[in-house]
Amino acid sequence: MQSNDTPWQTQTHAEFVDYYARQSLTSESRERSQRLRDKLLAFHGEARVPLNIADIGCNAGTQSRVWAELGHQVYGVDINQELVQIAHQRLREADLDVKLQLASATSLPFRDHSMDICIAPELLEHVAEWETCLAEFARILRPGGVLFISTTNRLCPVQNEFSLPVYSWYPKPLKRHYEHLAVTTRPELANYAAYPAVNWFTYFQLRDFLSAFGMESRDRFDLMDDNGSPLRRLALAMIRRVPPLRWLAHTLSPSTALFARKVQA
Repeated sequence: MQSNDTPWQTQTHAEFVDYYARQSLTSESRERSQRLRDKLLAFHGEARVPLNIADIGCNAGTQSRVWAELGHQVYGVDINQELVQIAHQRLREADLDVKLQLASATSLPFRDHSMDICIAPELLEHVAEWETCLAEFARILRPGGVLFISTTNRLCPVQNEFSLPVYSWYPKPLKRHYEHLAVTTRPELANYAAYPAVNWFTYFQLRDFLSAFGMESRDRFDLMDDNGSPLRRLALAMIRRVPPLRWLAHTLSPSTALFARKVQA
C-alpha cells in the first residue's frame, strides 16, 4: 500500500484527494446528493428560487452541483485546496455559478443570518473544535433556515473509521490512544485514512447542543417516507412513538443524521 520512499502521510493525502475526486463522479454519489437535496427542500418548505445554500466541506463539488442545477445560489467551502480546485474546474465546465472558497468550518466566511440551508456531511467527526462548527452553522442560518449533519454514531458498534471491533464503544482515553497510533506508527488502524475520525456523537447529544442556538432537531426516522410495506410503516410508527425503540433504532444505525430548523434568531 505504501512505497518505500514515500511517507504514508503524504501518500494517503494524495490518495484521499484522488479517492474523493473519483467517488464524486459516480452515479451513486450524484443520486445520493439529489436525494438529500430533495429531502432538505421538502423539510425547508420554501418554494422560492434561489435559496442561499452553504455547502460545508464541499469536497469535489457534487452536492454543490445538484443545488446549482436547480438555480440556487451555492457557497461551498473546504479546507482541502486540491479538492476546491477540482470542484471549481468541474462546475465552471458545467457552466454553473457556485462560489467556492478555501476556508475552515470553525470560521465560516459568511455573514450572520445569510443562509437558508447549511449542509455539513461527514465533517464533524474530523474537527476537534466541533462545538465551534455547530455554533458557526447556527450563526449563518436565517430564522427558518435548515441544517443537515451526518457524522459518526457513538451508539452503534458498527463503524468504518477504524479497523477495530466495536470501536465506537471504546472509552475516550482508549480512542485517543488509537488515534495517536493511527497518525504515527500504525496507520493501518484507521485504514490509512489521511484524516481519521476524532469525535463520536449521538443524535441526542447534537440535538441538545443545538437547542441552545434556537435550533429544533429531527432525526432520520422523523424524515423517512411513510411509504413501503405495512410492516415497515408499523415499525416506523413505533420508533417515532416509543422513545426506547427510537434509541434502539439509533444503535442499529452506523451513522448519525440530523435535520434541524432555526426557530430563533
